[in-house]
Amino acid sequence: MRVLIAKPLIDLAEVAEMELLILRRMREYSMGEHASVFKGSGFDFVGLRDWQPGDRPSSIDWPGSTFTNFTPLVVREFEQHNTATIVVLADRSASTRCGVEGVSIASGVARAIATIGLSAVFCQDAFGLITFDSGFERLAAVRPRIGRNHVIYCLDAYQHGTAEVEVRPLADLSLSVGGHLRKPCLIPVVSDFLFDDARTVLQDLGRLNSRHDVFVALVDAAFAFALPEAPAGWIEVADVETGRSRLVSRAELGRLVDRARAWQDDVERWARERDLDVLRLGASTEDDVYALLQFVIERRLRKRS
Repeated sequence: MRVLIAKPLIDLAEVAEMELLILRRMREYSMGEHASVFKGSGFDFVGLRDWQPGDRPSSIDWPGSTFTNFTPLVVREFEQHNTATIVVLADRSASTRCGVEGVSIASGVARAIATIGLSAVFCQDAFGLITFDSGFERLAAVRPRIGRNHVIYCLDAYQHGTAEVEVRPLADLSLSVGGHLRKPCLIPVVSDFLFDDARTVLQDLGRLNSRHDVFVALVDAAFAFALPEAPAGWIEVADVETGRSRLVSRAELGRLVDRARAWQDDVERWARERDLDVLRLGASTEDDVYALLQFVIERRLRKRS
């Protein structure tokens, strides 16, 4: 398994191809007449806040901004009930940067972010991102916004670690993420879960699921251990997360694929024990797009019911 960071995790051509797949599938759901499940104006005034980069000029409260001498500008916030807020919790730990034959685990994470984000664009949903590293020592976020360009920005922030908002760490993951989000959100957790405390993390996500709609997108990591047969009898392997290394036999090295797959099977079982839905993402890009898109659509319909 090698560390792969030279090329982009997902290029714009692949994003455009995924966008066409998503538009074709989403039109199957949007065509025809649909009875509205919403009543009222559809917009509720939430409150005022300071202007932030990316806010639309039409949302600025100019009369209210005169009280602050336009420093800062004041923005009016509205809540639209027929849209959702989607915030992806994405894994940026060192293990995701590994892979074989030019394909890294992080590429699967990036494809999942792009699929969820582009489906949000079609539905006019706000889309945001929270990234985490090994041990959840650093959480960084991109505030939810609407639009395709914002999805591209989130992909760039995931690859290069340039998310601009630091999430304050609290006692556990559920408090850290829950304290950052101001209203209930759809939270897909996209990770390979190749860390020792996966069971504890799933417990925290189960608590977070009591207020938000959380599901796990488990990115396949077994392929990253499918290495060519080693000619030597003993091979030194290193853990990219901890830096520790050890000698293993050639036979033990060949069993790493099965061990990685068995570990992720355990992760799926632990997640379901916490009432968290799990979607396994494999190596087929088009199949993953359709499966993840179907999953997100069903979650949005659940929000309306």
